[in-house]
Amino acid sequence: MKKENNSVQSFENKTIRTAWNEEQEEWYFSGTDIVAALTDSADPKQYIKKMRSRDPELNSRWGTICTLTAMTASDGKRYRTNAANLQGIFRIIQSIPSPKAEPLKQWLAQVGSERIEETIDPELTIDRALETYEKKGYTREWINQRLQAIQVRKELTDEWKDRGVKQGKEFAILTDEITRAWAGMSTRQYKKLKGLKKENLAII
Repeated sequence: MKKENNSVQSFENKTIRTAWNEEQEEWYFSGTDIVAALTDSADPKQYIKKMRSRDPELNSRWGTICTLTAMTASDGKRYRTNAANLQGIFRIIQSIPSPKAEPLKQWLAQVGSERIEETIDPELTIDRALETYEKKGYTREWINQRLQAIQVRKELTDEWKDRGVKQGKEFAILTDEITRAWAGMSTRQYKKLKGLKKENLAII
């Protein structure tokens, strides 16, 4: 999938990995995470195999419904996993006998709707982030520092882009050098020292 914007959503305390496709302007959801949230299965991949064997029509269309998409796993590494858009996920849900299906459908529709609204009005993204931070109990001072750090980071990455730096590995190398300059260690070493995983280092 091109131009992915990966993130993590939460449904009833269950982690749902997602990727926003800018070209198609729609979310793609991890099929494994959706199945895990609906079934509480200890082995959702095995559940999917059995589900496909029970539903020949779903099995025959699986390659069309799902797209291999790079998403971050629990070990922090990125792997290609089966992901589907809303239409595809709804088809998968049809094959899962679960009382959680209807609430999940409503949640999926809400997530998709909110992201489209944010595409039209990016300021909504900031408003929702503020609301989330407040619900988590962060102080107003912390939230303001967070927003300032995001702005500084954006200005820095914009400068890198203007100078021809490519996103991905080159961005990571420059970030690593900055971390070494003020922390005396690599980004990975600093995160390990602080017990961090995905958190932004800008205001730690």
